[in-house]
Amino acid sequence: MQIQAPDIGVDKALVAEILVKVGDHVAVDDSLLVLESDKATVEVPSTAAGIVKSILVQQGDEVTEGVALIELESETAEEAPAKEAPKAEAPKAEAKPVEAEIKAQPAVPTATASQIVDVKVPDIGVEKALVAEVLVKVGDQIEPEQSIVVVESDKATVEVPSSVAGVVEAIQIKEGDSIKEGVVLIQVKTASAATPSEPQAAPAQTEVPVATTEAPAATHTSTGNVEIEVPDLGVEKALVSEILVNVGDRVEAQQSLCVVESDKASVEVPSSVAGIVKAIHVSANQEVRQGMALATIEVSGSAAAPAAASKVQPAATPATQAAAVKPQAAPSASAQAEKLTKQQEADNAKVYAGPAVRKLARELGVVLGQVKASGEHGRVMKDDVFAYVKTRLTALQAASTSQAAPVASGLPKLPDFNAFGGGEVKAMTRLQQVSVPQLSLNNFIPQVTQFDLADITELEAWRGELKDGFKKQGLSLTILAFIAKAVAHLLKEEPYFAGHLADDQKAVLLRNEIHMGIAVATPDGLTVPVLRNPDQKSIKQIAAELAELSQKARDRKLSPKDLQGANFTITSLGSIGGTAFTPLVNWPQVAILGISPATMQPVWNGKDFDPRLMLPLSLSYDHRVINGADAARFTNKLTKLLKDIRSLLL
Repeated sequence: MQIQAPDIGVDKALVAEILVKVGDHVAVDDSLLVLESDKATVEVPSTAAGIVKSILVQQGDEVTEGVALIELESETAEEAPAKEAPKAEAPKAEAKPVEAEIKAQPAVPTATASQIVDVKVPDIGVEKALVAEVLVKVGDQIEPEQSIVVVESDKATVEVPSSVAGVVEAIQIKEGDSIKEGVVLIQVKTASAATPSEPQAAPAQTEVPVATTEAPAATHTSTGNVEIEVPDLGVEKALVSEILVNVGDRVEAQQSLCVVESDKASVEVPSSVAGIVKAIHVSANQEVRQGMALATIEVSGSAAAPAAASKVQPAATPATQAAAVKPQAAPSASAQAEKLTKQQEADNAKVYAGPAVRKLARELGVVLGQVKASGEHGRVMKDDVFAYVKTRLTALQAASTSQAAPVASGLPKLPDFNAFGGGEVKAMTRLQQVSVPQLSLNNFIPQVTQFDLADITELEAWRGELKDGFKKQGLSLTILAFIAKAVAHLLKEEPYFAGHLADDQKAVLLRNEIHMGIAVATPDGLTVPVLRNPDQKSIKQIAAELAELSQKARDRKLSPKDLQGANFTITSLGSIGGTAFTPLVNWPQVAILGISPATMQPVWNGKDFDPRLMLPLSLSYDHRVINGADAARFTNKLTKLLKDIRSLLL
C-alpha cells in the first residue's frame, strides 16, 4: 500500500527530511518523513503497520496533497479481504457501508462501549504557541488525523490532528489561548463494538474495519527488530573485549552477546530477546557507553506474537497491536528522558526541530542548542544529532587518552635494553589495562596500614565441626564468611570506616547500609563483586553468596549490579602464602581489610606458651578520614570478635 501526502493546509511543500529507510519496520502513527512549507513543518505518520518497500520521493522534492510518498509492504494477511472483494465492487465502495455501520453502532447501547479520550497538544517544536483557529465544534464527528485546531508560534503555523475517532464532547481551549505540549485541546467520545473490558480496541477497529476477520493469522507471522543496548555498567565507559556471536546466529533470551571490560570487572552482556542476529554495531576494542547499540535482533514468529495477542481480541488490527506494544515501551522512554535535566529539556524546546529529532535527542542525552543545524531555516536534522554525538565521543576518547598521560608523567621513559639481551613486550589483560586509572587514584590518598593478629583457634575448630554439614547441603564454609559477618557487625559501631570523604573534603558521607566488596582472583585479573547487607544475614547465607559471587567472577558472569555500591572491601590471600601485606584503598572507599594465611604460633598465656592459630590482619585506611588510634581500636575489636564469635549475639 502507498502512504500519500496529507492535506497540510498549503498547495505544495518540500520534503525536508526522510525518517525511514527501505527495510525498516514501521507501526501505525510512526513518523515517515517531514514536509515543510512557508507556513508549517509537518511530520507525516504511517497509516498502517508494515515494512518500507520503497521510498518514492527524495529530500528536497516538491510534493502536493495526494502524492505517493512511501510504499509499504504489509507483514500480515490483514489486507487480504479487501483485495479479494467481489470484482464488481471497488475496495473503497465496500469500505463505506462497513464504516457507516460502525459509526451507527453507538445508537445501540447494549452492543457498544464508549470512552472519553483527551486529545492533547503534541510536541510542536516550541515551548508555547497561540491557538489561531478551532476547526471543530461540540457534536462534530471526527476521524483520526483530522485537523482540530491551528496553532501559531513565531516559527510556524501547524494544524494539530486528532489521534482518535469519535464525537467531540468538549472543547477545552479557545482562540487566542497560549498552549504548550501536553495541554488538553478537546475531549472525544469514542465508541465501538468492543466489550467493556477492552474499550481501548475501539478506535483501532473503526480505522481498519475490513481487517477484523483475518487478524488471528497475523499473530503467527509478526516480526520486528529489537536493538540491544549497552546496559548500566556502573562506570562511564568500557571496552568491548570479545564478541560472542555472528550475524545470522540464532540467540536465546539471556544468551551472552559480547564481553565488555571496565576498570572494575569483565561483564558479559546478554540479549533481552530470542531471535536472529541481524547486525552487530560494535567491534573488538571499541569503547562503549550506556545506551549505545550493540546488536539488532530480529524477533519473529511466536517469539513476538504473545505480547500483542495477550492484549487484544481475536479481531485485532495493526493499530490495536501497536497500541498493545506501546505501554511496554513507555518505561524505557521515561528512563531515557532522565538523561536530560529539566532545564536542558526547556532549552531543547526553543530549538527548531521536529518531534522525531527531539525524541532522539532525549534518548542520546543531547542538548539541541549545541548541535549545528543543516536543515532549511536552521532546522536541526537527525543526521546533525548523530554527527554531534560522533564528534563528542571522538573528543571523549581523545580526552581519556590525554588524561591517562599524567599518571605516568612523573616517570622517565624506559631505557633501551637491547644492549642487555633485549626483551619481549607482552600485553596485559584488558581487565589489568583498564584497572590502571582506578589504581592510580591511590596516589592521591594518604594511606596508612595497621597490622594485627587474631586468635582464631576456637573459631577454626567450630568451623571444622560445621563444614561437613554444610558440604552435604552443597555449601563450602570458609573462614571468610565468619570474617565478613564480624566486620559487618563492627562497621555498624564504627561507621566512618564505611563512609566516604566528601568532595569538598570538609565532611564525611556516612552510608545507611553495609555493602562489602570481596576481592576475587580470576585468570583475567582481580575483580571485586559486592556482598549485600552482610550485617543482616546469617553465616550460612553469607557462605552461599560468597560461593556464588566467586563462581560468577571466574565464569565472567557478573552483572553490573554485582559490582556497584561497596563501601568497604575485604581482600584475602587465602592459602597462597605470605605473612602480611598493604592492600590499596579502593577510592571512593576509605578502608580495606587484608587477610593473610593463618599460622600456628606460640602464644604466652602468663605461665607458658600455647600453640594458637593466628590470623594476620592488615587494615589500610585513608588518613584524612581515619585516625591511627581509631584504626588500632578497630582491629583490636575485630580480633576480639574473631577470638569469640559468640560475642556477636550479645
